[in-house]
Amino acid sequence: MKIPDVGTTCKMNISTVTIGALKEEGGTRGRKVTIGGECTLPHLTFDGDNPHKPVIAGYVSDIVPDWPDFLQKAIGKEIHSPDEWAQKCVEDFKVDLISIKLLGGSSERANRSPEDCAKLIETLLKAVEVPLIIWGSGDMEKDRLILQECSQAARGENCLLGSATESNYMTMAAICKADKHKLISEAPVDINIGKQVNILLEDAGFNLDDVVMFQTTAALGYGFDYVYTIMERARIAGLQGDKLMARPQLCDIGEEVWRTKEATMGEDILPRWGDVKKRGPMWEAVCAQGYLQAGADLLIMAHPEAIRTVRKFIA
Repeated sequence: MKIPDVGTTCKMNISTVTIGALKEEGGTRGRKVTIGGECTLPHLTFDGDNPHKPVIAGYVSDIVPDWPDFLQKAIGKEIHSPDEWAQKCVEDFKVDLISIKLLGGSSERANRSPEDCAKLIETLLKAVEVPLIIWGSGDMEKDRLILQECSQAARGENCLLGSATESNYMTMAAICKADKHKLISEAPVDINIGKQVNILLEDAGFNLDDVVMFQTTAALGYGFDYVYTIMERARIAGLQGDKLMARPQLCDIGEEVWRTKEATMGEDILPRWGDVKKRGPMWEAVCAQGYLQAGADLLIMAHPEAIRTVRKFIA
């Protein structure tokens, strides 16, 4: 019996986005990272090439996040120094990029000035040679100033800035165009809003080939299946010829997983669930591996053991 050929040919490739600029390109990075380029769904290599493997960015924050002690200890004392934390992510955890969250810029936290945030970006650029993903504090009004200062501090480094939404896309497009950075387009778990933000960015004159899409990540057990289906639908739409959706996709695993009780609470709270020191990184790793199946190109992760597990899975 002859096995039928069930392969399909997609109409469009997912765009490629390169993050980081080498010295000869006007930056100071020792390496750059390219994501995207798929012409088929994840793992279906019999349908065509997926030229660039997914990559992992190490989660770093300018203040110590509200994380359980066992996670902080797994990262080490370096968690109290963003530049040392970033160096450890690169040297010991073998991440491909650094994702820096400027949480201390929020008026509800350390209320650091935009200038102080920009100085940290300059310090990180000297501390590591991998590309940077730069996020604000979550305080939208403050972030307009923070991201503008940080963008200028990293001018020419071809960073990835987060993020453009329906309410701030004009500002973010202008910042990234002026300082030659790539841009994250964010939607609140809504495929239609995800497409709309890309339309708005294109109308504002921003090149969609410089965009990475981000549907607000849900942790395993907290709407994971819903986000999975949205990401998968976006990827299929892009491959079928929708240029607005034919973009690489990002998942912020570390931010969401380490808010869940299943990843952080011990057996005194969750009897019979097992040792949380093992369960926590497993929760992060399984969440990340699931999103790789949905079409994630870039994962932001925190626990070193989870990073090691997912690196093996990608390989």
